[in-house]
Amino acid sequence: MTCQDLVELVTDYLEGTLPAEDNVRFELHVDQCVWCARYLDQMRVTIATVGRIDEDSISPAARETLLGAFRDWRADARPLP
Repeated sequence: MTCQDLVELVTDYLEGTLPAEDNVRFELHVDQCVWCARYLDQMRVTIATVGRIDEDSISPAARETLLGAFRDWRADARPLP
């Protein structure tokens, strides 16, 4: 598993929905990669700090701003070499 693979799978890993084979590969990579171990820790801290935000708690204007930012980010995303 590459670092990029891990980043793409971290949500599934944290939610416990990663297939067993990928889960093993994920954990082996984290055990061997200090940078991915730090990234995983940062994701856990972020989730614990922010918690779960209910969609209804976000104003319509803020929701549109966030959705626009993600649309723009996706449109600007370039594949990594």
